[in-house]
Amino acid sequence: MSNPIRILHIVPNMQAGGLETFIMNIYRNIDRTKIQFDFLVHYQDTFFYDNEILKLGGKIYRFSLRDDHRLIKYLHQLDKFYKQHPEYKIIHCHMSSIGAINFAIAKKNGVHVRIAHSHNSNTERTLKGAAKSLLIKPLKFMSTYNLACSNQAGIFLYGHKKPFKVVPNAIDINKFKNDEKRRLLYRKNMKLQNALVIGHIGRFDTQKNHKFLIDIFAQVHKKAPNTVLLLAGEGNLKKHIQQYVAQQQLSESVLFLGEITNTPDFYCGIDIFVLPSLFEGLPVVGIEAQIAGKKCIFSDAITKDVQISSNVNFLPIGTKATQQWADEIITSNNTTPSSLFPAAQQYNIDTISQWLTTFYRAQLKENY
Repeated sequence: MSNPIRILHIVPNMQAGGLETFIMNIYRNIDRTKIQFDFLVHYQDTFFYDNEILKLGGKIYRFSLRDDHRLIKYLHQLDKFYKQHPEYKIIHCHMSSIGAINFAIAKKNGVHVRIAHSHNSNTERTLKGAAKSLLIKPLKFMSTYNLACSNQAGIFLYGHKKPFKVVPNAIDINKFKNDEKRRLLYRKNMKLQNALVIGHIGRFDTQKNHKFLIDIFAQVHKKAPNTVLLLAGEGNLKKHIQQYVAQQQLSESVLFLGEITNTPDFYCGIDIFVLPSLFEGLPVVGIEAQIAGKKCIFSDAITKDVQISSNVNFLPIGTKATQQWADEIITSNNTTPSSLFPAAQQYNIDTISQWLTTFYRAQLKENY
């Protein structure tokens, strides 16, 4: 039996975020006798999925760019890395900000297949976001193949002239189907039996718009005191949001769960899923929540491609919109469960895993 093709995924780290979860969903389901995943990460610390990667046979190469911000050091490390690892003939980059740099050094060292993958539809309206907007511009000229999680994400990174392929953020559909027994058990364990439970999963980062979400919940809680907001995730802004929750005197009703491993149980246990992000590529959590049959309320800044069920609303974001969100959440408690559209099947993990296997093998055959 021949050795599997080893694909090097370039990521910030392997935390429990959207793009990382997408990669892991593929990794668990792909035929690892044919395709094996390794990871080039940019922090020295270990993260949520690291142990699972090692158990699945993957390798993790740790660089310190996000810790020390020493770009010249990083360039030398990358050059040395690609010289020492000629086995990587395909690299798959999920970091648009440093993708062009990585691709340039990989190309110099004979890597002919350089896959760019867009997971977002915008950048933050900050100095950091403006810098990132400049850094991503050369990427489309250094990649050999372009992927995106949605049409909106593809146009954002590659423009209208460069071709790209939309690869939906696939999940294991059977894993996330609603189960009444699991729902009752989760709510009992969390002491939520009689509450209206609002759920959100996302790292604590400007993009996810947590402060706006807390403002919405404050309005909801005034009208319906039996409501609870569950926030799953970690991130740099978590302490700031915890302080804001305390200032709003909502600490007993807003529960910070950290990174969770029981996401199917989480979706079973909640009543409504909310995602007020400033921008997204195509959020995996939005697909998962709909598969679980939940009412979903999304920011209107999120691509409409995310809608695969009958019970989804897109609402505006901004300080004047908090009451609209609050009213929608309260009235949504009386709606019927979502029914899935046929389009939901495009997110089936088996379909995407098989396509990627064929794609990687074809790229290797065509370029070497």
